[in-house]
Formats: sequence, C-alpha cells, structure tokens
Amino acid sequence: MFPVFLDTNAVYGAALCDLLLTLAERGTYRPLWSTGVLGELSEVLCRNGISPAAVVHRITAMRDAFPDAEVFGYESLIPQMQCDEGDRHVLAAAVRGGAAVIVTFNLQHFPVDLLASYQIGLVHPDEFLLDQLDLYPSLVAQTVLDVPEAYENPPVTVRDFCDLLDRSGVPRFVKAVTRLL
Repeated sequence: MFPVFLDTNAVYGAALCDLLLTLAERGTYRPLWSTGVLGELSEVLCRNGISPAAVVHRITAMRDAFPDAEVFGYESLIPQMQCDEGDRHVLAAAVRGGAAVIVTFNLQHFPVDLLASYQIGLVHPDEFLLDQLDLYPSLVAQTVLDVPEAYENPPVTVRDFCDLLDRSGVPRFVKAVTRLL
C-alpha cells in the first residue's frame, strides 16, 4: 500500500485528521507518523486549549487504529537532514519509514531536490486529497458523507464538515468533492 508520511500540521485539525485517517482505514494509502510528530501534535493541541485527557485519547486512538504507522529509529538520521531545522525529524522519519510522499502544509520547509534524492514526494493536503479523489472518487465521496455521522457532540452535517475542511486549508478538494455529493 502507498506509504504516506503525515506531518503534524496535516493531522492537527480534527476534521482533516478524521478524513485523512478514515481514508487510510478504508485502504487508499498507508499512514506513517513518528513519535516526534505525535509529541508535537500533543504539545500544539494542549497549547491551543484541548484538555490533556482529550489529547491523550486522540493520540491513543490514532496509535490503536494504525499500530504499524509509527516510525521508530529515525533519530540518528535527524542531523544529516538538510531541510528546515524544525522539520528535520519529519524528513528523517519519512526516510526511515520508506514514505513515498510527505503530506504537509509546510512545502517551503522541504527542498524538492533533497526529497528527490530520497525518492520522496512532497504534497499539500489539498493536493493529496484531490489525488485521492481522482483515484477513488466514489470511496472518497462516500467517506465525506460518512465521517460527519460519527460527530455527536455537537452533531455535524455534511455541509458543516465540508466547511470545516475548507477552513482547514483544503478548499479545492471541498469544491471538487461537493460536485460529487
């Protein structure tokens, strides 16, 4: 299955994270992340007002749902990564995990020529979801319909969910998928 390394910012927003991970659960790609990414996610969520218990619950659910997603043993590669200092751990884990692509909003942090030397692509979440839609149109559209059904408190309509995705930074995907709904 196509291995995709998810940067912290791709799994930060709940709606975008839920869509990405549900697509992975349905077999469109294999998600990868690292201890560093999950640690960063935990810090950012707590700093932005999410309760520590909710953060632990979310990260535990991610680990439980995808027990083979977490990349280990990448730390020794960090110093040799020639990208943005704050994202060296991401590239090191993507290399160690055998990722085909890194999904991130921080495209400018990863020199394309450097990634090419590791045979790793770089893609914005909007573009990644558009690719998923091209490859699996019915499945992706159905997933956009299904994910909001799990939201209970408060309940979320499909339109609300698409608005959340749009605000999360994937407006072209939202426009494309709503034509199919």
